[in-house]
Amino acid sequence: MAMSVGGAEGEPMMDMNTTPLIDVMLVLLIMFIITIPIQTHAVKVDLPINDPNQVKPAVDPQKNKIVITPDGVVLWNGAPTDAATLQQYLTQTTQLNPEPELHFQPDPAARYEKVDQVLAIIKRSNVSKLGFIGNEQYRNEF
Repeated sequence: MAMSVGGAEGEPMMDMNTTPLIDVMLVLLIMFIITIPIQTHAVKVDLPINDPNQVKPAVDPQKNKIVITPDGVVLWNGAPTDAATLQQYLTQTTQLNPEPELHFQPDPAARYEKVDQVLAIIKRSNVSKLGFIGNEQYRNEF
């Protein structure tokens, strides 16, 4: 390491030149980063195994969907259901904390009477998070 000597009045100046020291440290740091094995960068995660025999619960804690088909069949998360079972599912959703979203999507060809009956069941069950989805299909009708 170089040291500068001398001054204006002939006195020795004792300042150390740190530039070569910094250069050496940077080279060592780069060499250390390059020599780290790739395996130490991996994060091991235990993923769940999908079991096809496992029965899904009827009420999803995040969101549930009610669909009314053109022939009047009411589907709860894709499974056909009747009015009494629908009422039970809705009661279960209102008891969950936080309450899951309920998506309601009647088909444009579904009878209004059936849609009204299902909306009455939803209203009686005191669902607070209800959303109508698929309304964009009606935007050009009016």
